[in-house]
Order: sequence, then structure tokens, then C-alpha cells
Amino acid sequence: ELAQFYGATETASVVTAFRNEQSAIGTSLLGSCGQATPGVAVRVVRPDGIECEPGEVGEILVRGPNVTPGYWENAAATVAAISGGWYHTGDAGMMREAGHLFVVDRLKDMIVTGAENVYSIEVEDALHRHPAVLECAVFGIPDPVWGEAVHAIVVTQPGAADGGEAIAAELQKHCRTLIAGYKVPKQIEIQFEPLPKSGPGKILKRVLRDRFWPAAEGGVRPGRQ
Repeated sequence: ELAQFYGATETASVVTAFRNEQSAIGTSLLGSCGQATPGVAVRVVRPDGIECEPGEVGEILVRGPNVTPGYWENAAATVAAISGGWYHTGDAGMMREAGHLFVVDRLKDMIVTGAENVYSIEVEDALHRHPAVLECAVFGIPDPVWGEAVHAIVVTQPGAADGGEAIAAELQKHCRTLIAGYKVPKQIEIQFEPLPKSGPGKILKRVLRDRFWPAAEGGVRPGRQ
């Protein structure tokens, strides 16, 4: 049996749940992390705080007795994350029928290229469907024309590629069969050493992005954290 959940350390773990027995409602919701658990409220809002329409992507907000009252001895972080009783997760998501939540990316990992939003998770999913890909990270880098360009770093399976341009071109062609053209990475770096990770094993995109953005900005894109 498979159950899907969504939550964060700040929410004492579980925010939504999609139980195994709910799978009968149809495959269109199987990518969802479910509905809010009892006692927890979930909203998806625009940057101005207005609630998004169903299917519209915005920031996920959470309220409930499970949400932390704040960060230990860090008032600034508490004010930034909790407003009006709602915890701002920093995750981008959307609501669909019957309050089913879909998580699409971290807001800071979203790429804005030519006024189009590209969600890194969607591009990474496309790359992972190629048998040569062991792991990958997708993020935005500066582009003089589009503002940001979609960039990928891919670690290949042992013996799957020689690290040359051929495999990168093959992966771009593969992505074009799965996602829109503007979402396909403009450049794909092939490497053999593992991607940098945190203690729990999360890929550290910030470390990968740092070398592409001006040092004066601390490796941070304008308007991002």
C-alpha cells in the first residue's frame, strides 16, 4: 500500500495526506499529496496574498496547532515565515478538486525565463526518465536575453556516457519529447562525481548555483532567497 504525505519540520510533519484507499477516485489525482489533515488548514496564495484559483500555482500556506510558534532565538526568521497565523512554506503548489494539493517546486528554485515560469522539479523528472541519468539538478543561471536560462547538471550512470556533448544533446532531445521547448535545459553539464548534498541527502542547489551568479549578490538571484 502506498500513501502520500506533505509536511515540513515547522508543521510537526504532516499537513496533507493521500491515503491508499483514496486511489479509487481516479488517476488524475495520483500526483497529489492529498487533502489537509483534520485540524489543519491549507491555502495557496498569490504574491499579494489573494487566494489562487483552482489549478493556479502560488505559495502554500499552512495554519493549525501543529505549526511552530517560531524559530528559537531568531525573531527575524519567525516574522519572515509566519504572518497572520499562517506559516509561509516557501513551496509552490496548486489546489485541485476537493482540496487536493499538488506541490510543484520550491519558490526559490523556480526559474523565470522570458517571463515564463519553469518548475525545476518538472524538468528534473523529465531528465530522470532517461536511463543514462543517475541524478540531476536543474536551476536558473543568468541570461542576457531571457533573464534566466534553464541549466542542468547531470550525473550519469556508470558506463552510460563519455561525458561529451553527445549525451547532453541526447538528453535535450529526450526532454523535448516530454516538456515544452522553453523548459528544456539550454545547457546540460555532465559530471561523474556525486552532486553536493545535505546531511539528510537533499541536493544543495545553492552550492551549484553560486558559481553562476555575481559574487556581490552572494550567489542569490535578484528577488530570491
